[in-house]
Amino acid sequence: MACVVLDIGGVLESTPETGWVRRWEERLELSPGTVHERMRDVWQAGSVGSISEREVHAQVKARLGLDAPRADAFMDDLWAEYLGKPNRELIDYVRGLRGRCRLGILSNSFVGARERETALYHFDELVEQIVYSHETGIEKPDPRAFETACSGLNVRPEDCLFIDDLEINAEAARAVGMQAHLFEDNARTISRIAAHLAA
Repeated sequence: MACVVLDIGGVLESTPETGWVRRWEERLELSPGTVHERMRDVWQAGSVGSISEREVHAQVKARLGLDAPRADAFMDDLWAEYLGKPNRELIDYVRGLRGRCRLGILSNSFVGARERETALYHFDELVEQIVYSHETGIEKPDPRAFETACSGLNVRPEDCLFIDDLEINAEAARAVGMQAHLFEDNARTISRIAAHLAA
């Protein structure tokens, strides 16, 4: 059976940069790049689930010298950019595909993403399976991420169209035998999905 697997950030969510990190650096009188420098290993650990949300919060407080209310505000800003806004047109189109093909999500994510995206966007009702890197410990473009998505949906890679906004991930999907489309806008993406299902 035909299958469509989509990325979240930059595809199902519009996630433009908000400048929140630079604002915090100005507020804390830190030079540009300091926040990511201090937090890089924490961000990486959060993306593969080797740290809990509570531990992320504790590290934010300790490494940036924030009290509890300011650490909360910092994390609120992080999530505001991370979650962006829903790409309603594409979400509505994908909802209309239910029953016509297998549907999945494959996302490089951050610990806490499932709960927030479920509450805000109900992606769990949109597709049959969501594969989050913070739950599997595997990030795209690792081939195992794509293999996990296909095996979980019980589909052959060649029957599956993968949609991502990063060319490196599209290339990696093709390398495991999937078809792939680089997301640039809704019109071209919807047209590519329609062509995939018609074939």
